[in-house]
Amino acid sequence: MIIWLVFLALIAILLALDLGVFHKSSHEVSTREALRWTALWVTISLLFSGVIYWLYSEEMIDNIDRLSPENAVLKYITGYIIEYSLSLDNIFVIAVIFSYFKIPRQYQHRVLFWGILGAVLFRGLMIVMGVVLIHQFKWMTLVFGLILLYSAYRMLVSKEEAKDLRDNTIVKLVKKRFPLTDTIEGQQFFVKKRHITAATPLFIALIVIETTDILFAVDSIPAILAITTDPFLVFSSNIFAILGLRSLYFVLSSMLDRFHLLKYSLVFILAFVGVKMLLAYFHIELPEWLSLSIIVVALGSGVAASLWQSRPRKA
Repeated sequence: MIIWLVFLALIAILLALDLGVFHKSSHEVSTREALRWTALWVTISLLFSGVIYWLYSEEMIDNIDRLSPENAVLKYITGYIIEYSLSLDNIFVIAVIFSYFKIPRQYQHRVLFWGILGAVLFRGLMIVMGVVLIHQFKWMTLVFGLILLYSAYRMLVSKEEAKDLRDNTIVKLVKKRFPLTDTIEGQQFFVKKRHITAATPLFIALIVIETTDILFAVDSIPAILAITTDPFLVFSSNIFAILGLRSLYFVLSSMLDRFHLLKYSLVFILAFVGVKMLLAYFHIELPEWLSLSIIVVALGSGVAASLWQSRPRKA
């Protein structure tokens, strides 16, 4: 329990430094700044694998799956890469939401920050539920595997087109609950006008992003559970992937059209971890190094193919 409290305190400190110090004033995040933050978050996430090795070698955490320190590190890194790669699909949706509500770039970081806090809470609850279900009911492994295969199929056949959010159920509920302003009121989520508290477009965008992340978690949580059911590894890899999502969004938001082939890599990764989970039900385990290699190659191939096809061509 102490390790969990220390980890949560570390995440709270990192988030407090992010918003309270480095992004205290709203500003438009440049690509160069976003690249620096992305590199920092990835570095911190990978360095944490050393902490994982130490915790499991010293038996300082409840090792319910009896993992060796080396295996725990491999599962953590594999889970982190899966969660980080699946978050790329979330970035496309976030870009559509910001565009629809006309959220200026200087306020987008603030919306994403508070969205991250909600994602940490909801994903934590879903991880606990998923781990309990798998350990209590072994057949849930089959259910999660089929969910991943269906998610892969749904992603494969889905069409990438702008959505009209006026008919979104969440947007309708917010409009019924709060009076709304038609204009951006600085970085405020709520403003008072004539003694009436009204929600701004920033608040609606935040709620839509939050609910969208919950829907994406239905895919991503079973995906990480296909790698490990160790609660600490699942939670830590998931949280570090979420923390790096904001800076990655600002890196990719201006060039999303260059990564359209990445969708097929994500489809393959979802299908692969789904099959891996089905095999695990029949006690067929793939080596962790093999899983990690396949996922890295699939993701790298999608990035390389996208950049190659979108490269400038001579007339």
